[in-house]
Amino acid sequence: MWNIRSVPLTIRNAEPSDYERVSPLVDDWWGGRQMGALLPRLFFEHFRQTSFVAEEDGELVGFLNGFLSQSFGDEAYIHFVGVRPDRRGSGLARELYERFFAVARAHGRTLVRCVTSPVNEGSIAFHRALGFDVERGDEYLLFAKRI
Repeated sequence: MWNIRSVPLTIRNAEPSDYERVSPLVDDWWGGRQMGALLPRLFFEHFRQTSFVAEEDGELVGFLNGFLSQSFGDEAYIHFVGVRPDRRGSGLARELYERFFAVARAHGRTLVRCVTSPVNEGSIAFHRALGFDVERGDEYLLFAKRI
């Protein structure tokens, strides 16, 4: 698939003010699933170095919130990722993940973890395509990838 953009994509570190832009969109981007409570403001305030916002012409098209583990010095964790539904399949999520991987590697991290719901087949396929392995799963699937 060709990824042709008429407007340049900008990916930058998240700012506290981005929370007000992202939070109202989360449930809609997840097809009405109630996901907003899983994304607290603290990710936009305390994890700015490892959280990103993607914009086209100033319009929000994606975001990623992650952090470097405080407990495990070789691990990083991706908490929440969203891509506007009409931008899915464009490579944007992969770009956000690659940006996170680069920051994690720069801080000596070699393992990235994340979770997804077993009902989110698109997310499961995406993580597997990126090389994540399912470590375990019950209510949520836990993924891990060496970077």
